[in-house]
Amino acid sequence: MKKFRPQSGFVVQAFRFALDPNASQEAALRSHCGAARAAYNWAVGWVTASWRQRRAEESYGIAEELLTPWRPWSLPALRKAFNEAKHTDLRFSAWWEENSKEAYSTGLANASAAFDNYARSKNGRRRGQRVGAPRFKSKRKARLACRFTTGTLRVERDARHVTLPRLGTIRTHEPTAKLLARVQAGTARILSATVRHERGRWYVSFQAEVKRELERVTRPDVAVGIDLGIKSLAVMADSTGEIRTIDNSRHLDTALKQLRRASRTVSRRRGPDRRTGQQPSKRWEKANAQRNKVYHRVANLRADALHKLTTAVAAEYSTVVVEDLNVTGMLKNRRLARRIADAGFAEIARQLAYKSRQRHGTRVIVASRWYPSSKTCSGCGAVKAKLPLHVRTYQCDACHLVIDRDTNAARNLAALAAACMTGTGVAGDQDTPERVPKPRGADQKTRTTTRSHEATGGRAGGATLPHQRQTEARDRPQAEPLTLW
Repeated sequence: MKKFRPQSGFVVQAFRFALDPNASQEAALRSHCGAARAAYNWAVGWVTASWRQRRAEESYGIAEELLTPWRPWSLPALRKAFNEAKHTDLRFSAWWEENSKEAYSTGLANASAAFDNYARSKNGRRRGQRVGAPRFKSKRKARLACRFTTGTLRVERDARHVTLPRLGTIRTHEPTAKLLARVQAGTARILSATVRHERGRWYVSFQAEVKRELERVTRPDVAVGIDLGIKSLAVMADSTGEIRTIDNSRHLDTALKQLRRASRTVSRRRGPDRRTGQQPSKRWEKANAQRNKVYHRVANLRADALHKLTTAVAAEYSTVVVEDLNVTGMLKNRRLARRIADAGFAEIARQLAYKSRQRHGTRVIVASRWYPSSKTCSGCGAVKAKLPLHVRTYQCDACHLVIDRDTNAARNLAALAAACMTGTGVAGDQDTPERVPKPRGADQKTRTTTRSHEATGGRAGGATLPHQRQTEARDRPQAEPLTLW
């Protein structure tokens, strides 16, 4: 296997700490986050006003060259327009000076990015699902967040306080020694800070440029394939033949009994009613806070388990192969949607990508979602045309191999790493000279393949078995794996 030799250097890393603000500081934090939401709503209304005006003028039969010009949504243009309007607009003129300018810049930057995503999606230049036009953010539902890029961004020397523009010095719930030591040693430089309210607590995330020396993995010549699932969170098979199974803790299922009890208590209290303007009672607020604590604990346990798993994998193997799962489509299965969402498949792939790149410089290979890892025999390479989900044991009709379905998939993913290194292609798809891209919404079926003379056990001419015959031309070939790092 060809060795991947990384190079050390500077990386951008986030350091997140929980905050313990007092009453006045929490009010200031909420004011800054509200200012960011107000600036975002102003930008959305200012840009879309020209759209509505042009649509009305077109209905009157006005010529194209006489229509109201389009208003730009670039960040410099929005900043210039907002600075002119904040002195006269009654929504801002009375209180805009109470908050840092970074709060308004946060909302304008988010609006500019939202319009860019909408334009690129409409023109077909953005991957993923279609993005609609930006809409106003509700005060009741909007997430509280604000980003600071200029001003005083400092971690205090006592490692228990941080200083932010206009907010002053705020005590942290946990020590900031891991960032403070790097700043004092000159190996880290703070670029920005983001305050956010989530899971019932305020957090600050410092984005810093850090000089990091890449750490050598414990097994530099070993590749691992990871098959994610529900019964077992991950089944790992490495190139040496070792198999590991990581159990799925199912944190949400464990807490369902508590959640049902807490939800019943909330339902018996007098809650808010937007139709009548009814305000929630104190007992409802207390019961709702108790229910939210259960949700927050589940989220924290899940995040902790995923971080421990991905950190251990990234520190051990030089090459990691994961699948590009269609999680959106999997969530449409109403019987498994809750457990699929609780597993966090996408978060595992995201953490593996940045931890392997920034900490160890190893390679992460993402197998195409059309690669038949579960349908391919890890012993001889024969591919089944169909393999229902309820069939948990793989039985090969060619070599009569009997193996667990998830273990078989993990072994195929581990073999895919060697195929990518040597350039021999994907097992079971070596006789395909060209690759056909997948159209939007296409349904790609698995294609059974013929075997060579060696793979067929020495049969003359490489005769094919009945289950190995070529399918019809409507079946498309498999897509190439993608090497991320």
